[in-house]
Amino acid sequence: MPSQNEQVNRPKPEELLERINKETRGKLTVFLGAAAGVGKTYTMLEVAHERQKEGIDIAIGWIETHGRHETEQLVGGLPVVEPKMITYRDKKLKEMDLDACLAIKPAVILVDELAHTNVPGSRYVRRFQDVEALLKVGINVYTTVNIQHIESLNDIVAQITGVVVKETVPDYIIEQADNVQLIDIPPEDLIKRLKEGKVYVKGQAERALKAFFRPGNINALRELALRFTASRVDKDLSEYMREHHINGPWPAAGRVMVCVSASPFSAQLIRAARRLATGLQAEWLAVHIETARRFPMGDAERDRVARNMRLADELGAKTLSTTSNNLVDEILDVARSHNVTAIVIGKPRQSRIWEIVHGSVVDKLIRQSGGINIYVIQASTEQEQTTGIATAPLLSKEKWLHYMGSILLVGGVTLANWLLKDKAEFVNIALLYQLPVTLSAFWWGRWPSYFSAVCSVLLFDFLFVSPIFTFTVDDFRYIWSFLTFLIVAFVIGGRTDLLRHEATDAKRREKTTRALFDFSREIAAVIDLDIIVGKLAAQATGALNRDVTVLLPDDKGRLTVWANHESGKGKFKNKHKKALESAEVAVAMWVYEHCQVAGRSTETLPGASHLFLPLNTKENIVGVLGVRIVENLITPEQRRLMEAWAGLAAISIERVLLTKKAREATLLLESDRLRTALFNSISHELRTPLASIIGSSSTLLEAEDVYSSEERRQLVENIKDGADRMDRIVTNLLDTARLESGMMQLKIDWCDIEEIIGSSLRRLSERIKDRRLDVQVPEELQLFRGDSVLLEQVVVNLVDNALKYSDNQIEIDVSNDNKRLILSVADHGEGIPEKDMPHIFNKFYRSRKRLKGTLGTGLGLSICKGIIEAHGGTIWAKNRSGGGTRVSFSLPVSD
Repeated sequence: MPSQNEQVNRPKPEELLERINKETRGKLTVFLGAAAGVGKTYTMLEVAHERQKEGIDIAIGWIETHGRHETEQLVGGLPVVEPKMITYRDKKLKEMDLDACLAIKPAVILVDELAHTNVPGSRYVRRFQDVEALLKVGINVYTTVNIQHIESLNDIVAQITGVVVKETVPDYIIEQADNVQLIDIPPEDLIKRLKEGKVYVKGQAERALKAFFRPGNINALRELALRFTASRVDKDLSEYMREHHINGPWPAAGRVMVCVSASPFSAQLIRAARRLATGLQAEWLAVHIETARRFPMGDAERDRVARNMRLADELGAKTLSTTSNNLVDEILDVARSHNVTAIVIGKPRQSRIWEIVHGSVVDKLIRQSGGINIYVIQASTEQEQTTGIATAPLLSKEKWLHYMGSILLVGGVTLANWLLKDKAEFVNIALLYQLPVTLSAFWWGRWPSYFSAVCSVLLFDFLFVSPIFTFTVDDFRYIWSFLTFLIVAFVIGGRTDLLRHEATDAKRREKTTRALFDFSREIAAVIDLDIIVGKLAAQATGALNRDVTVLLPDDKGRLTVWANHESGKGKFKNKHKKALESAEVAVAMWVYEHCQVAGRSTETLPGASHLFLPLNTKENIVGVLGVRIVENLITPEQRRLMEAWAGLAAISIERVLLTKKAREATLLLESDRLRTALFNSISHELRTPLASIIGSSSTLLEAEDVYSSEERRQLVENIKDGADRMDRIVTNLLDTARLESGMMQLKIDWCDIEEIIGSSLRRLSERIKDRRLDVQVPEELQLFRGDSVLLEQVVVNLVDNALKYSDNQIEIDVSNDNKRLILSVADHGEGIPEKDMPHIFNKFYRSRKRLKGTLGTGLGLSICKGIIEAHGGTIWAKNRSGGGTRVSFSLPVSD
């Protein structure tokens, strides 16, 4: 029994799985520098030459020499993959040929400039994605990157240098690297190289020295690179100690949460949270909480939220979106439910007066957070961007038609008050003016409501407060009444508008929940693939208001359009092959092969017009869901909804496919069972007539002169009986095969049952010559429509069956009952046991109470059942009260 220490040190299953994945994945070596010109590419090429001398297969996938003579010399002697030419804006541009690199599959490949953005039209948007594709197939990669291109350090670099770097690399790429080599030279040497033109050409070098490459900037970037590398070494040491079960003082587990909004500063908060989580060696999550707002989010704000959440996802955060009316309470509820130890939030930018009136979210968080640490981050002012909602809500977001409606409402109330001024109290007239305020807020929002309040006060003063038809008042107390009216109207209008937004949000969430519920309920027990795919396309189109296409693989594994639903048109096309262009189908095929999201709004094949999601379960991928994106990006909420639909649909499709496979397996098993039963039965049934034929024919050939003519005739009759018996067996086998395959075609014509019985008995004349046979057919029996040949076979099989189970009289009688013809064949044997009665029409069923010496395959009654049911009739069997069995069938008789 393992000791407690051994149990503690035993690796977890997920750790073993991660170790296996690392072994199959290529190794990534990153040459990291503080700035351009420190020698990253040069060092990488030197290492490549050393590995080549060791006999390792090396290739250059992409290299940038920037015209440096020393670097160009090192490129010589190393095989270079020819770049791919891509046409963009009428220009031919070079890019790394990823497909060629994957095809040659060297042991090590060099890919310079990890942060590079690929030319539009490439498979991936960013070069680090190309590197991931190479690593995935087991190719080791050497690459270079500067510290300013690391995503989480982007803000710090911008503060140091004043330059916002656009091309960045997610931190996880560097963290997953197997080796990070820091390439560092003193600032003086770097500046000297710049002046000598070894980094940039002369004009660019002079501008760089005045801007980016100042000594202070270089020192700060060097310190940043050293700190980043040191944290990486510390993390590597911790992972090594964990993998080798070395006890040590591990850092306390924690979790960092960052609050994400539509603010342009949220990206800075996300990067700050990423750096904090890295320093604490903690997990982290990004949370977006949508609250009831004064102004609902527009498309631009929703797109910004989507981009911020995608940035957090790229940096390794777990993303979460929720809704609430109380922002602070929801933040703390989410934090406590996820064991968060630190919350990152932006420093408020509102004025102190605004905070006094509305309250400060940061102050409330700090007071109510308890044991959770609150990190308040100051965002840089350069990136501040105002939205149309914040700057001009009155003009840009509210339509003038709403204000005209408010004027009509106030005018209508004014007219009613004017007509009732002699009958209504003064207070009632004032209260009626609250009606257009409330209705405007409910129908059109707060700003038309505020406009209605001001108009109401002015009209009330002008028409009803003495002196009338002027805006002056005799009593100063009316001023306080007007102010009170405006305050009450503003409060009522604001709260009504807030409730309207809450109702809209609740309706939207309810619609989403109901859509998922309806979809899951509708496909729960469906086994038709067309229905499942059609429901998926229709539900997704209705909820997202976008064109939706579902693709499933055919028998050859190629994706075909199974369903296409167009938004706004209500058009649904099933298996519409031209619903997607070939380029879109190629993107969908890539998603199917790699089980990854790709297409529009992603960084994989973003030139597509659709966003494609794999329909995958835990074990398999069964298809692809495509959503056409024309203008607005998919929001995080819509993305999660799509993933939920895709998951439900994938499970249902897999269930249908597994059911089909199970049915095929059952049929195969049944076929094997029938084949075995057939061999067992036929081998015995054929052996007896064959033995009779062989024995009789051998006797005739070997001793023909010994036997008399009568004896020879008897031998020939034995041969004929054996041949007839084999013919019946083969006929039954062929009929069974035709019934099973559905190939039995009825040749319908007018039939006479008396003729059918006569021809059947003639076929059995030899076997019934020594039996007593009683046939009862009523006179003037009307004709009926059927296949006389097949019905004759039915009668032959029934009489043959009766001959096997009785050596007494056999009765055949025909009757006509309620437009149905009934034929019965009865014997006087021992009958069929009741427990066997339900099985007598099954294939290969044979009763144990046959007459001694009789043979049979157990197919006769099964064939009868198939033929009669093909005619629209029924067949059944009963034991007779006096002994024996009666088998009957009925057929419809038309007038």
